[in-house]
Amino acid sequence: MGGYIVDFVCLGSQIIIEVDGDSHGEDGAEARDQARTAWLQRQGFRVLRFWNYDVLTNIDGVIETIYDDLNRDALPA
Repeated sequence: MGGYIVDFVCLGSQIIIEVDGDSHGEDGAEARDQARTAWLQRQGFRVLRFWNYDVLTNIDGVIETIYDDLNRDALPA
């Protein structure tokens, strides 16, 4: 997307899921991730980021977070 490769995208829901590994903890990675997220958001996408470790050890929590984000507009105020 643009000059970026995303991990998972649902065009219908305008959501991108990023699963970050160790390289995202390296020097300069946070700034690159912020720039990438900002660009994707300007294109109309919501971006959710999870660490590999969380996906591997807490998949239920990851799924719940994604579900909650997808259904946030459906929740009563």
